[in-house]
Amino acid sequence: MIIIDSVVRLIPGVINNIESALTDSFANDLLDSPYYTQPRDIEGLSVPEVLLSGNHEEIDKWKQDFREKKNERKAS
Repeated sequence: MIIIDSVVRLIPGVINNIESALTDSFANDLLDSPYYTQPRDIEGLSVPEVLLSGNHEEIDKWKQDFREKKNERKAS
């Protein structure tokens, strides 16, 4: 099932936006960055301000930096 799902997602028209498939967490050999929802603060943890900014370029940079650091921690 996993292989079928992985392959079918790349067929044109299966996914509305091919970028979704190309940016899956397993597509670039990096672990994924965290996802946040409401509320902004829970059990002493807060959503990073950059993710609330609406600046998509800065958000993408933050996510990429997070993935790279997470991979470094896992590798050591």
